[in-house]
Amino acid sequence: QVQLVESGGGSVQSGGSLRLSCAASGSIFSINAMAWYRQAPGKQRELVADITSGGSTNYADSVKGRFTISRDNAKNTGYLLMNSLKPEDTAVYYCNADVQVSTTAWGIKGYRYWGQGTQVTVSS
Repeated sequence: QVQLVESGGGSVQSGGSLRLSCAASGSIFSINAMAWYRQAPGKQRELVADITSGGSTNYADSVKGRFTISRDNAKNTGYLLMNSLKPEDTAVYYCNADVQVSTTAWGIKGYRYWGQGTQVTVSS
């Protein structure tokens, strides 16, 4: 019913920047919180940043001051601007969203969705 499609990953050198995008589509009534997670090889998935529908943000300590999460509610799209990238930022980045879905049988129901992931590789 709802898809999250990420884009913007790639390979950069240490100190570089990337901007990730997460576009939501489908039977969307509204989107509550959106978030970015990442998972490095051999490690657990961890929260990078999240943002409420009203724009309040929260960041992992490891990315504060370097990453900026934002969203365009009219486009159902979230963004993660990553500056001053470090090799330890290398991971697969996943978009996550709490979506209120319009259903024919049940009206409005809330679901949590994940994107497919996008690889970010930072070389030293």
